[in-house]
Amino acid sequence: MPHPFRHNPAFRRFFLGRLLSLVGDAVIPSALALAVLRATGSASALALVLGCAMVPRLVLLPLGGVIADRFNPRTVALTTDLVRCAGQLFVGIELLSGKPELWQIAVAEAIGGAASAFAMPTLSSLIVGIVGEKDRQAANSALGVVRSATLVGGPALAGLLVLTAGPGWAFVLDAASFAVSAALLATLTLSRAPAPGEEHHSLRSDLVEGWHEVRSRGWYWTSLVAHATWNGAAAVFSTLGPAVAVKELGGDGAWIVIAQAGAVGLLLGSLLSGRARPRRPILAGNLVLTTYVLPLGLLALHAPAPAVAAAFGVASAGLGFFNPLWSTAVQAAVPQAVLARVTSYDWLLSLAAMPLGYVLAPLAADAWGEATPLWIAAAAVGLACVATAGVPDVRRFTLNTPANTPDADASSSALDAGASSPVPDADASSPVPDADASSPAADADVSSPDLHRRPSAPRRTPADRPRR
Repeated sequence: MPHPFRHNPAFRRFFLGRLLSLVGDAVIPSALALAVLRATGSASALALVLGCAMVPRLVLLPLGGVIADRFNPRTVALTTDLVRCAGQLFVGIELLSGKPELWQIAVAEAIGGAASAFAMPTLSSLIVGIVGEKDRQAANSALGVVRSATLVGGPALAGLLVLTAGPGWAFVLDAASFAVSAALLATLTLSRAPAPGEEHHSLRSDLVEGWHEVRSRGWYWTSLVAHATWNGAAAVFSTLGPAVAVKELGGDGAWIVIAQAGAVGLLLGSLLSGRARPRRPILAGNLVLTTYVLPLGLLALHAPAPAVAAAFGVASAGLGFFNPLWSTAVQAAVPQAVLARVTSYDWLLSLAAMPLGYVLAPLAADAWGEATPLWIAAAAVGLACVATAGVPDVRRFTLNTPANTPDADASSSALDAGASSPVPDADASSPVPDADASSPAADADVSSPDLHRRPSAPRRTPADRPRR
């Protein structure tokens, strides 16, 4: 089957904007940490800045879903790109001035976090508008590959840029990537966009309707529970892993090897997903996510660093394999009118689970030792993912399932098609006719992250997904 790169110019422009945006964001975590520590010398100040970005994102995500469903997603995505461009440029200029103020950086990051809450839900609708149904898995896999590749090369690029030019230029680069993304968005049109003047209900009604769409699909909400558990376990691993590696597995180098193995595994899994066509994608994907039990258990046992690295690579490959499948399933099943709201709840659950893991893991480690929270996380993620196999809707879901409406009866054997991505990165919408790449209708918007983002929206780390 021809890849959408070959016959869909709209997707090529979308992909280019996504690539540049992810490369720009790849340098920000290191640059932000170094900039805040240089300015204040305080780790708590860095935590404050990170919290200023995260809290508005979590609070506003459901509202972002409503806005993306009410208005043209291209317009919403373009606007948020411009807002984030201005915010990152402001931070970059402040850092280059040599006299950055902590409150200014915190406010700029808060504005960027709020903008990302509106950008993240648009990604699903943008993909559906750009790519025909038959090409979506290949497109989602390609986007997963570039996301994974930036995770592999991003730290090296960040180190080179920060050490040679300074953190301020890293923010300028990210601002430029958002500007290019906005410019590309301006050239595209969605093959299917909300009709002007379409009637909507109150904000509360729209939020309730979105939540109802989530709850009415058994395969969807049960999978989200498993994905949120996965994200919480990933937070435990990323919090306790460095300490265990340094103390028990050979020092800093051991953790670097483990982390890099995860990034490579994520890339390989994304490549494999472009060719895989499992008959029951939700069931297969959820079961593949159980491989995260391996690195958690081996780390708890203080297994040799190569064994932990290999296990983490396998688990990350499972995540890379799962995310495009999940995105494709959601895009084929959830009606476009509610797509952004449905995926916004997915992002919300995925992102909210991670801070919980970050907070609880060190508390549990202090109380009972590092092995205990690692074993608890392994048991939780294994049980949650395997348990989805007991849900009839999960077992019966196939991409050929014709149902695209919420379950009428929870005990019915009819399956609603649809799904959402764990962390991070998933789009969804009701099937639309394949867009002719040569026609204006085939063009679409591009935005955002993570999601995966994370999908677009804020970029995600391996732990962000699922969702990620």
